[in-house]
Amino acid sequence: MPSISEASVSESAVSGPTVSGPAGVAFFDFDGTLIHGDSLPMFVGEVIGRRRAALALADAIRSALHRHVRGRGPGCDFPGSVKAIYLKRTLRGLPVADALAAAERMVPRVRWHRPMLDVLKEHRRQGRRVVVATGALDLYMPALLRGLEVDDLLATGMEVVDGKLTGRLGTANCVRRDKAERVTDWIAANGPVAATWGYGNHPSDLPMLALMHKGEVVRIRR
Repeated sequence: MPSISEASVSESAVSGPTVSGPAGVAFFDFDGTLIHGDSLPMFVGEVIGRRRAALALADAIRSALHRHVRGRGPGCDFPGSVKAIYLKRTLRGLPVADALAAAERMVPRVRWHRPMLDVLKEHRRQGRRVVVATGALDLYMPALLRGLEVDDLLATGMEVVDGKLTGRLGTANCVRRDKAERVTDWIAANGPVAATWGYGNHPSDLPMLALMHKGEVVRIRR
């Protein structure tokens, strides 16, 4: 795939990015692209309660900061450490069945970014495959994407032992360079691909967008 520099990735407030061209694949980030905000705290809030989830996130941020100062962060970077600590402290021991039930409770709470949904649907109308590539958890993403014509999901997996979550990741965290690697592997396994479109946030999705023939940095207007 041709590479484009960070400076050349186009930015859009998504009044209607260009989707015309040959058949191919469109890759969409989820949090802050297809929806407003971050789905993970919403999910954890459905599991342990919204107030406890907010307090746990604040505590995870403090803990990650202290660990990174000492060079002992559990993630590959600060956001990754926050996520690792947050997941371990809130989801460890949770039965998978309870996680799936929490996912169903999330469905009516999601605030979709309608212009980007229209872009996704337009790609489908033009016969292109659609892939959602996200750092969100594969526990709840299928419920949230139900009803959309999405061909594949690349998401972050959680480790499960005896039907319960361990609180640890079961895959790489599907963000930044790890996401770009997952997308690269998907294209290699599902190609040849005539053209690629990508939609995501700045700066976290720039590695993925740099793989695309056309990459759009989405800025959601509030």
